[in-house]
Amino acid sequence: MANTSDRTLRLLSLLQNHRHWPGAELAERLGISARTLRRDIDRLRELGYPVEAQRGVDGGYQLAPGAALPPLVIDDDEAVALALGLQAAAQGAVEGIAEASVRALAKVVRVMPARLRRRIDALRAMTVRGGWDGPARAGVDPGVLTTVALACRDSEQLRFSYTASGGRRTDRHVEPHRLVCLGRHWYLLAYDLVRHDWRSFRIDRLTAPHDTGSRFRPRELPAADVAEFVRAGRDSLPRPYRVEVLVDAPAATVRERIGRWCMIEEVDDEHCRVRMTSDSLDWPVMTLGVSGADFHVIEPPELLDRIHELGARFNRCEKALPSS
Repeated sequence: MANTSDRTLRLLSLLQNHRHWPGAELAERLGISARTLRRDIDRLRELGYPVEAQRGVDGGYQLAPGAALPPLVIDDDEAVALALGLQAAAQGAVEGIAEASVRALAKVVRVMPARLRRRIDALRAMTVRGGWDGPARAGVDPGVLTTVALACRDSEQLRFSYTASGGRRTDRHVEPHRLVCLGRHWYLLAYDLVRHDWRSFRIDRLTAPHDTGSRFRPRELPAADVAEFVRAGRDSLPRPYRVEVLVDAPAATVRERIGRWCMIEEVDDEHCRVRMTSDSLDWPVMTLGVSGADFHVIEPPELLDRIHELGARFNRCEKALPSS
């Protein structure tokens, strides 16, 4: 039998999944007696969850319809981190748990205080995911993310300070459009009111964002896809490594496995060409390993050296001796 805390969480999850549970069926699902179930129901009520009981042949338990559940006791940064993690999993970042993540995200947002729920809803609605090029590097302030997301949703002009890659700091005045999660970073896509053109800004280089209170009518983006628009601008910048590999597998198969991380071009029915840019050789090695097919490095030659180096390291691995 699960411990009391785990069992109580499981009970709450079951009550949230169905409008009404017959008592016997609910006890059977939890693997407990009817008496223990009544104690667990009382424990939920003490925590503030409005559980109703119905007696008789058709008796059972349910959460009171329309009743507000107790607020989730976490701070703003934890709420943002939790929502982002579940949203990423719901969109396939973690294989096999997408459906469960959608259900969990709906429950978590439901029990958040109204102030946090408004910020998370804006972040979910205004974020476009364009795939990952590797593990995230730079830290992003959750407060900055939600401030920018709210400005995007409410069509309010935004001011902030921005530090370019060369270290030059400028003040920006923009019409925010969307947040884009791409590669190892978050970006804001916005129309720059000083430069009179569309620009993308890395969120980790953006500080002190604040809305001006001035509303605007959203402009039409000169591209069909937000993520591809940001990706094109990012990929036009110089990167240390441009990787090109010939893979011995059909393009459709490779695209299904690693397509969100690179560009894939069909060569013939049994081969395809994979291209990506990266500031590290380790990520292309990992990505090509996930492809599940043999491949031939076209460029850069350093990639082949890195593959051989890592292969030699793996070959040297031995089973750890049992501790005494």
